Amino acid sequence: MDKIGKYEIIRTLGKGATAVVYLARDPDSGREVAVKLIRFGEDNAVMSRRLRKLFQIEGSTGRRLNHPNIVKIYDAQIESDQAYIVMEYIEGQALDYYCAINRLLPMHRAIGIIFKCCLALDHAFRQGVVHRDIKPANIMVDADDNPKITDFGLALNLHKDMNRDSTFIMGVGSPAYMSPEQIKNYPLNQKTDLYSLGVVLFQLLTGRLPFRAANHGALTYKIVNMDPPSVCDLNPNLPTGLDPILKKALEKDLYNRYRNGAEFAKDLSTVRYQMVDENDTQQDNQHFTIMRGLEFFCEFDDIEIWEVLRISVWREISDKVVLIKEGDNHRSFGVVIRGFVEVSVEGRSLCRLGSGEVVGEMAYLHPSDTKRMATVVTLEPTLFLEINSSALELASEELLERFRKALLSKVLARMREADKVLARSGPPAVLGRAAASDLELAPP
Repeated sequence: MDKIGKYEIIRTLGKGATAVVYLARDPDSGREVAVKLIRFGEDNAVMSRRLRKLFQIEGSTGRRLNHPNIVKIYDAQIESDQAYIVMEYIEGQALDYYCAINRLLPMHRAIGIIFKCCLALDHAFRQGVVHRDIKPANIMVDADDNPKITDFGLALNLHKDMNRDSTFIMGVGSPAYMSPEQIKNYPLNQKTDLYSLGVVLFQLLTGRLPFRAANHGALTYKIVNMDPPSVCDLNPNLPTGLDPILKKALEKDLYNRYRNGAEFAKDLSTVRYQMVDENDTQQDNQHFTIMRGLEFFCEFDDIEIWEVLRISVWREISDKVVLIKEGDNHRSFGVVIRGFVEVSVEGRSLCRLGSGEVVGEMAYLHPSDTKRMATVVTLEPTLFLEINSSALELASEELLERFRKALLSKVLARMREADKVLARSGPPAVLGRAAASDLELAPP
């Protein structure tokens, strides 16, 4: 096609299950616009009627909303065989691009984006609109970190009578981002969008969803019945003030959840001052390069190293500092990045470990006993990568398996070396002769 209506097509921007989005030019204004086009199929009249309704909602709702963080709707046309919506073209990325563990935004940028989304949803609510499908794919972000919420096709109009409004569709949304009341098919209000936005924030800060499961049934059960993990356990670099904010945003009890986007935004603004406003990406890249060069991480995939970065803390430690103390009970462990440490038992030196060596792994690997059986002390200024064991337990199965194999290999290698040391102080071994056949092994 060269045109959709009067709009001159430049190229395809993306394709979904039911629609295609084009970059086009408006000949009247000369500006570039995004045009979402859907064709109605004769073979499925029910689906066509439903899609026609959704387009009517998106067009009418979008034109009522006027906010800098909501995509503007310029035009909407519904014809016999197709419908299209003309909207503001955003040159940027959908927010789901930044949800990958190796592409997470610096904390202050993620918080700033969600802060603006809170204000946009607050504006929508004041116009009587609930989005009902807030997720990263429906939030565009431009080069200046300005988010634009899009796709109001599933929006709920609070000003209409829900008992008579045929466009009201219960249970809509994307399962991983749906609120407990959406899953239960309860009546919805603005708080369902704030819950979904809380899930998006959780994902932006940790690289994972608060609830994960192997199938839809297990996922919905967790959303309705289980508490989400602590965001600060999953990413120890986050300020502790974020935990109560995420807890309130993801509250199952509607009375305890944020009442509106402005309230959510206010709490985010109070915690943002705790964050360093400089871009942390360069430091993350440097840390990644260092880890990539260590023997311990040689079998780890790049994506797994990025995940380790999110659940660990880099500690600069002076000499003669106790990292691990005999008798203590905890499961934290880590890797020496630079420097040397001494491992001792009952005041006697056992060994000295340098760059790339792991310490504290025995308590982590033991299935029940977390008591420390050795002391670890720095011998010189040391850079130590401390792994948060609680966060690791909530990490991906791939990363957990990779750690198990790496730690087990390290323990077995050390046991072999210990066996050699013990053998040097033992008595001479009994010398046997090789069996020539199975007959020689049997008694006479």
